[in-house]
Amino acid sequence: MADSNDAKAVLHRYLRSVRENLIWKLDGLNEREARLPRTATGNNLLGVIKHCLNVEAGYFGPTFGREFPMPEELVPMRAYDEDPQADWYAREDETKDGLVDLYRRVGAFADQTIDQLPLDAPGQVSWWPGNQSVTLQHIIVHVTSDLARHAGHADIMREQHDSAVGLRREDTNVPDDYDWPAYVSKLTKLADRFA
Repeated sequence: MADSNDAKAVLHRYLRSVRENLIWKLDGLNEREARLPRTATGNNLLGVIKHCLNVEAGYFGPTFGREFPMPEELVPMRAYDEDPQADWYAREDETKDGLVDLYRRVGAFADQTIDQLPLDAPGQVSWWPGNQSVTLQHIIVHVTSDLARHAGHADIMREQHDSAVGLRREDTNVPDDYDWPAYVSKLTKLADRFA
């Protein structure tokens, strides 16, 4: 059985992987393409990045008594009173490259918290109702799960934009040279049998 340091390394590796998978979904997109709403609720690729960086900054910062070095770059809690979607879109004064850079810095900040604390380190999530007590392990799993969900959103939005697919930049985890139009036709015909 792995010791707690090995367990922490595994959890940390998954978190960093999901973070990088999210960021690469913006590769090659211009500002408009990154910001363009792609769902009926306004989801957009840059907004997903902004949301996720704020999630990491909060959970790996104040939860464990730490503050991001430049808190003015993050969405303040009071902003949600005016606009509950405040972290789901880039403002006019924010850029794709700027938010990607901010996410990388937030990631380094989160990584420091993980590196410095044991998995059983206690924390408090002030914005949770009821029991706010957590451990670092709980938060790593919680945040990784949340980011993975949003990485799935990003996967679909990017595929809808230009058919770019895949788990990682260097390994799409999708068959090469596959006849995707024929596959979609096959699935459509199968679904139509149930009409």
